[in-house]
Amino acid sequence: MDVELPPFVRDTATRFGTGVPYALKVLAGQLADDPDMGRPSNLPGILTVTVDGDLFEDCPALAVGYIRESDRIEIRYVNPISFTAPAEPVADAQDLEQQDEEPADPATEAVTVREIADAWQRITGWLQHNAPDSYAALRVGAGPTAIAALEGDLGIRIPVELHVLWLLTAGDDGVDGAGCLPGNRALMTLDAVAATYRLKMDSQAHQDTFNTDRPEDERITVWKATWVPVVALGPADGTSGLYLDAASGYMGRWSRYNEAPGEELDTLVTYLEEAADMLEAPALATRDRPGLIGGALVWLSSIDPAQEDRWQPCTG
Repeated sequence: MDVELPPFVRDTATRFGTGVPYALKVLAGQLADDPDMGRPSNLPGILTVTVDGDLFEDCPALAVGYIRESDRIEIRYVNPISFTAPAEPVADAQDLEQQDEEPADPATEAVTVREIADAWQRITGWLQHNAPDSYAALRVGAGPTAIAALEGDLGIRIPVELHVLWLLTAGDDGVDGAGCLPGNRALMTLDAVAATYRLKMDSQAHQDTFNTDRPEDERITVWKATWVPVVALGPADGTSGLYLDAASGYMGRWSRYNEAPGEELDTLVTYLEEAADMLEAPALATRDRPGLIGGALVWLSSIDPAQEDRWQPCTG
């Protein structure tokens, strides 16, 4: 029985730990001997088997999904089980009342993992071939330990989509003040996420001292405990940006000046997919238009006027 591991799955899996490829090699041998060792998942035709991370160095516990055919097996996804662990209690439970109390299904979360990894691979693949300076400015992925430490600092569970994105890259240092995301925004580093979260929670605590004396319809909310800052206005400009609501899964706008937050009506998946779409088909871009200044990606909506004469629009 042949066991196939597609390059996309292999490349994504290596981000989860240096011991993961070896663990998958061992699992492939087991599947070749016992193709039906997995159990049915919620995805049609997909069987799921778990890997005990304690048996391998630098390898988390894994949920591995595969399809079984008469003469072959194809591994379709590899998903760290830590993504699906129940959330730990948090300080402000009221803010999480809309968050599901039941652990998410590993197969469903694996789809999200694949969507995020695919969208980010499209973005970084484009940068590598067209804007090498911007590609070089992306940081390497964070380790599971660093992300777990951030979860402890914030006191909430990091959503699976953000967790896997940070495993792929831990921030964007940018080029000449421009990040690689639309509007020249930049993916925040984990340190910046923690600092911004604390700042905004302090701002909300300040508002809450006055909210107790305000009518309910006049109370001010500048931040919720479930909002995780993700994207900043620029690599060195944290005055505003986008957050991901861990409760709803939707993104919104935040500002240091406590302006009213605005819903983007994007998930992290759709946000990254649209960025990838605009890079790959700039003629069809609606929200912004990508271009190049030397080896750096620069989006038209937020270009420095002094650089406009050097800006070359991307044509496809």
